[in-house]
Amino acid sequence: MRIPIAVVAIAALTGCSPADETDHKTTGNPTHAEPALTLETAAAGKWRDQANVARDKWRHPAQTLAFFGVNPRQTVIEITPGYGWYAEILAPLLRENGHYIAAVINPDSAIKDSAKSYYAKQYTALKHKLLASPSLYGNPEIRLFDEAKPTFGETASADVVLTFRNVHNWREADTVALMLKGIFEVLKPGGTLGLVEHRANDDGVDDASGYIGQTQLITWAGAAGFVLLDSSEINANPADNKDREGGVWRLPPAFSRGSKDREKYAAIGESDRMTLRFIKPETALSAVQ
Repeated sequence: MRIPIAVVAIAALTGCSPADETDHKTTGNPTHAEPALTLETAAAGKWRDQANVARDKWRHPAQTLAFFGVNPRQTVIEITPGYGWYAEILAPLLRENGHYIAAVINPDSAIKDSAKSYYAKQYTALKHKLLASPSLYGNPEIRLFDEAKPTFGETASADVVLTFRNVHNWREADTVALMLKGIFEVLKPGGTLGLVEHRANDDGVDDASGYIGQTQLITWAGAAGFVLLDSSEINANPADNKDREGGVWRLPPAFSRGSKDREKYAAIGESDRMTLRFIKPETALSAVQ
């Protein structure tokens, strides 16, 4: 038996930093959803915050989730979902026959004290969103975890784990290997890790720009035991020249420079992103001990 919005304190992960781009809160009060949802109808749901919908041309939610093989009968864990941009789609999609789990960093475990209030704000906003309409969101679950010891649930209990624009934060916190190990353990053999991240022009980037080299990320995942199944250019943006001054945050939706060159950055659009689908092999030999 599931308890609506169960909050389970387990081990943690680092999500979008206070300087990172933030997803918008829901301003509406959704009341219902169609009884049977597909990826397309969930992504097109009238209950979605219009500020979130406006970003679909950059984030391509239906196509991205289809590429990751998400379907309504799965147990799906989203790692650090922010204010719930994808939760608005995933929770209704999984409401009837699946299970949506939001893995949220426990604010009390934040590696940086300055981030505690930020993580607490995200957690409160996400909880409020998912409690807004049980008829729409069903019985999703929020799991709190310790940032320095990330564990996301029982071993081999999830069909899919998703994470969007979080790996650069793991790198900054030096938790990449720990995060991937935790994800590997919670996935069933044959399960999917779906990952979207800001993509650097080269693989030598190791700074605070927010961009990561695609080959580097694939290497990290391989060291954790994952096998790359496929990559997609769904979320590519060739107009992004990866200017490190201001990093990804100079672009929308963050616009970290405020009004300075805002029209220029708005014309570029959101960051160029890699979209990678990994699998946990049926016979898994993880390199992470």
